[in-house]
Amino acid sequence: MAFSGFKTVAVVGMGLIGGSFGLALKKKGFKGKIIGVDRPGNLENAVQRGAIDEGYNREQIREGLQEADLVFLSAPIHIILKQLQEIGDYIKPGAIITDAGSIKRQIVAAADEHLPQQCDFIGGHPMAGSEFKGVAAADHFLFENATWVLTPNHPVAQPKVKALVELIEMTGANVLIMDPRLHDEIAAAVSHLPQMAALALMNLAAGKNKESQHFLKMAAGGFRDMTRIASSPYGIWESICRINADMIGSYIGHYIDELKRVQELIDKPDELENYFGKAAASRLSIPMDTKGFLRPQYEISVTAIDRPGVIASIATILAENKINIKDIEVLKIRENEGGTFRLAFSSADDQLNAIDLLRAEGFDCRKRG
Repeated sequence: MAFSGFKTVAVVGMGLIGGSFGLALKKKGFKGKIIGVDRPGNLENAVQRGAIDEGYNREQIREGLQEADLVFLSAPIHIILKQLQEIGDYIKPGAIITDAGSIKRQIVAAADEHLPQQCDFIGGHPMAGSEFKGVAAADHFLFENATWVLTPNHPVAQPKVKALVELIEMTGANVLIMDPRLHDEIAAAVSHLPQMAALALMNLAAGKNKESQHFLKMAAGGFRDMTRIASSPYGIWESICRINADMIGSYIGHYIDELKRVQELIDKPDELENYFGKAAASRLSIPMDTKGFLRPQYEISVTAIDRPGVIASIATILAENKINIKDIEVLKIRENEGGTFRLAFSSADDQLNAIDLLRAEGFDCRKRG
């Protein structure tokens, strides 16, 4: 049966987020119609992948939205702001409009200014993504355990809010409702600042690498982990940086102050030890159901010879004993000889059992951390 309250959902923007939203709803049993609005090529890909039932190109947006009970705007922020100025006449009375923009103050304000009173806007931000983009990269697991923030800026009937929350929860996300300004401040601290810090660290090391090529040759796991997001394309961040510049600038200032504190503690072992301990305890306090690998991971290193099927052999041994690998990474490899892999598990029992099982099959493995 169709999801209560939403017989037709229109997704405007069939990229990574919009495509993943459609796929997730279909996978979790949504029986209503999902309409996509985008360029013809994106729509064809979305239909082929099963993310939407039918598509309308951008010139047909009126037809694409007129029967929708829910409209999901999943384009970049500057496009969402433009769309909110244009779509008011196309929305049927009583429909809900939401979005995926990662900055909420300006979007909510634009919705209040341009959308008609007979529809309800509930700002949204699914805090999930990938280094890849486009509907080809869409994944129905993208929102699993992700936080999906909703930012209604004026009273919305509780049944409507409840219906939207339930639909979003079908994707596997956890809904959090908050004020738009608070959202933008938190996003600046825990999402936008890490991106800026990764860029700065990467460019610092790259600059020093011009003096000696050993800088990047010696870049190991910690450096790679901290700079992974430095490869994010500027196109994703251009409007975020421009629209949330005040909050991002403020938190860069806070970060500089914190780095200065660390600088003062470098030659003060007792105080530095306390600082390390505070950071470790705080990181472990991050909610365990947060998206990604912020929860404690129980890791092992496995060294294996270079031969076809070695990773499959490791996975099979563990799968046959009902041990689930939460994450896997190639740490280092020498062609025709072998390499070392990092495997992560969700519990200490799985970690220890994995070591015993793999050693029994001749693999060299040990605990990490």
